[in-house]
Amino acid sequence: MKRTSARRVVAAALLVASVLAPMAAAPATAAQSVASHPSRPDDCPAHELDPELASRLDKAIEKVRQQAGIPGVVAGLWMPGKGSYVRATGVADTATRKPMTSDVFVRIGSETKTFTVTALLELVDDGLVGLDDPISKYIHGVPKGHRITLRHLAEMRSGLFPYTEDADFVHDLLSNPKRSFTPREVLAYGFKHKNTFAPGKQFEYSNTNLILLGLVVEKMSGHRLDEFIEKRVLRPARLSHTLFPRGFEFPRPHPRGYTNQTLTGEVADSTNWNPSWAWAAGAMISDLHDLRRWAKIVATGTLLRPQTQEQRLKMLPTGHPGTSYGLGIFNSDGWIGHNGSIPGYQTVTVYLPSKKATLVLMLNTDISYQGQEPSSLLARAITEIVTPDNVYDRPLPTS
Repeated sequence: MKRTSARRVVAAALLVASVLAPMAAAPATAAQSVASHPSRPDDCPAHELDPELASRLDKAIEKVRQQAGIPGVVAGLWMPGKGSYVRATGVADTATRKPMTSDVFVRIGSETKTFTVTALLELVDDGLVGLDDPISKYIHGVPKGHRITLRHLAEMRSGLFPYTEDADFVHDLLSNPKRSFTPREVLAYGFKHKNTFAPGKQFEYSNTNLILLGLVVEKMSGHRLDEFIEKRVLRPARLSHTLFPRGFEFPRPHPRGYTNQTLTGEVADSTNWNPSWAWAAGAMISDLHDLRRWAKIVATGTLLRPQTQEQRLKMLPTGHPGTSYGLGIFNSDGWIGHNGSIPGYQTVTVYLPSKKATLVLMLNTDISYQGQEPSSLLARAITEIVTPDNVYDRPLPTS
C-alpha cells in the first residue's frame, strides 16, 4: 500500500520504501540492559527471559539489524510467566559511533494515531461527538464530507486522498524539512484531489483522516489537541515521558535519525526535522517504558467505556492477509496496537491479549530493506521465536 518514490515522505507510520541506501552498520555490540533507565512501578516481571531464549533473540535481532543496515535498535519484550527482555544494540549516532541505549526518546510517527483516536473516543464517551456523525457536522470544506463519518475516518475507509501522496506536498516538505505546517495547510494538498472511493467501500491508509479527527477533537473539547491529549490521555495513563511537540523540541537523550526520504534519495540526518506536517497523524515522541505501558492501555481500553472500546476493536480487512484495522488500531495475527514511521525513526508497540505479552521496538531509521519496513522485519523475527502461533506480519503502509 506504499508508494516507493519520494512520496513515501508521508511516513508517519509504516512505509515500504525504495532500496536501502548503505549506512555504516555498527559493529555488533554487547546488548545493553535497561539498567540505564530509571525503574518504574510497572516494570514487572523483574526476572529476565530464559538465557537460551534471550540468546536466540539477541542473534535474531542482530541478524536483521546487520542485514537491513539499521544503525540502532531498542527492543523490549514482556511476557508474564516467562520474564522480560530489554536490549539496545547498534549505534545512536553513525558519526560518533555512540552506542544505542534503552533510555532514549524517539519520534513515534503513526503511533500518534492511537492517542488521537483515544482522545476522540473520550469525547464519544462524554457524549460530545458520535462515531456515525458526518465530518461536515464539525469541519467545513471536506470533499463529500456529508457522506464521510468520523468512523470512516478512524478506520481508514473515508476515500479521502492522502495529502502525503501529493507531489506538491512532498516537494514542499523535502525542500525545507524544518518548515512548519498547519493542519489546514496539509489538508489543502489532499483536498485538491478527487476522493479515491465511496466512503466505507474499502481500506486506504490516509493521514488526511487523522488530521480531520484532530480538528474535531480541538473544536469539541475547546482545547488544543496537544493540551487535550496531555490532560485526558497522557496524565490518566501515567505517561510522563510522552509528549506532543509543538515544534522542534526533542527531549534528550535521543538517537540521531536517518532517512532516504530526500529529494535526491540520499541518506540524511532527519533528527531535527519539523514533525508539524504529521500533527495528529504522527508528530508525537515517547520512550520504551511509556510505550510498554501504553500498549496494554490502548489494547484493553483502560481509558474508555467498555462499549466504546468494543467499537474500537471492530477490525475490518485491510487487503493485507493477517492484518485488520479498527479505529486507529490494528490486529496483526493477534498482536493489537500500531506501528509508526516518520523520516528517521520507526516504532512498533503491540500487545497480545492471549498471552498478556507486550512488544516494543524503537529504531533510528525508516529506510526500507528489500521493500519492507525494518521495524516489521524485526517484529516478525522476534515473534517467530517467542509466539510462533502469533507472528507479527507487516501491517499497513502508514503515512
